[in-house]
Amino acid sequence: MPLLLPNPSSPLPSPLRHRLCSSSSSSYAAAVGGFLLRSGHRPGPPRLHAADSRVVLGCGLVTLDYLATVDAYPRPDDKIRTGELQISGGGNAGNALTAAARLGLNTRVISKVANDETGATVLSELNEAGIDTSHVIISDGGNTTFVYIIIDKQTKSRTCILTPGDPPMVPSDLPMSSLSAALQDVSLLYLDGYSPEMELVVAQQADQMKIPILVDAEQERTKEELEGLLSLASYIVCSGNFPKNWTSIPSLPCALLEILLQYPRAKFVIATLGEKGCMMLERSEAVGAADIEVVADSLKWELHKDDTLPTCISSKIMRLSARGLRTIFGRLLIGTAEVIPASELVDTTGCGDAFIGAVLHALSTEMPPEKMLPFASQVAGIKCRAIGARAGLPWRSDQRLAKYL
Repeated sequence: MPLLLPNPSSPLPSPLRHRLCSSSSSSYAAAVGGFLLRSGHRPGPPRLHAADSRVVLGCGLVTLDYLATVDAYPRPDDKIRTGELQISGGGNAGNALTAAARLGLNTRVISKVANDETGATVLSELNEAGIDTSHVIISDGGNTTFVYIIIDKQTKSRTCILTPGDPPMVPSDLPMSSLSAALQDVSLLYLDGYSPEMELVVAQQADQMKIPILVDAEQERTKEELEGLLSLASYIVCSGNFPKNWTSIPSLPCALLEILLQYPRAKFVIATLGEKGCMMLERSEAVGAADIEVVADSLKWELHKDDTLPTCISSKIMRLSARGLRTIFGRLLIGTAEVIPASELVDTTGCGDAFIGAVLHALSTEMPPEKMLPFASQVAGIKCRAIGARAGLPWRSDQRLAKYL
């Protein structure tokens, strides 16, 4: 049989409908809890205890993911069978906020779905995670964003095919009064860059309210889409290739240095490197001076690469420089990833989002960077052991995180 992926406009298979939706033709109204008639937090399970009433607000993409596991990715004209099919919520903002909520934070989301069954399922999952969805925009027509994900068991890789939501989220969707309400009690704003025009409006208002901003700098975004967001960013997290492509500097440490020079508001930038861990450049007051590439090479030699659990090593705070670039005062940190046996590595979908969710928790609880990087890597490593962007995300009570929390 060919690899047939489900049609999001068709009803879900009955077992999945029972598990993910409200199971009847009125499931949408039940899932959104009367949102079309009134504003406010929809009913859901009790939130995990947080230290106070502060809220992490995320603005960006929420989706429904269709995950098909195959023995090997099909060649052209191949017909193959799926080994397993799972349907779950996804999207950068949805995934990161789910991770943050499970770790104990009060979370809230600004996003957009359509008035369809896919949208009902997305909202239902977000509510079950304890995320405040009262500021999600629901369009009368169109479709909710959905993604087909093919997971290759042989190479441990995945291929994502995204169908954008229609109509897209735009600034006019959210009146200023609603935006002010969404930002109430917010201590940290997270932006995934998927809806740059809307996110820029949210960021500008947050900046006026002195709310720190974390930007997920995705490789797929253009310079025009990200420039405004990065100029307001307090913290930047990106993939390993982003700094080099953004700055045209081949050396990762030097590219991170250039990013902090370009965006003086940013307190740090983190580049995630998959199984190689991560690298972070933090801005601070300096007491010494050194070339940043020399510092990076020295730290790499000092890393305990035989450790299976994530570790982190930091340079001293100093004036860091690179050939042809200005200098900054700060320190460089390198973190390792968890060493996951091949037999346990299942799906990397959403691992970067899980990492960011842990960083949101670390910033909210004032966790020092030396602890934050191994913690975030540990959360991402736990997620890798289950299929789905949110499957396997640990709860605050997970004993594997006990030493961090």
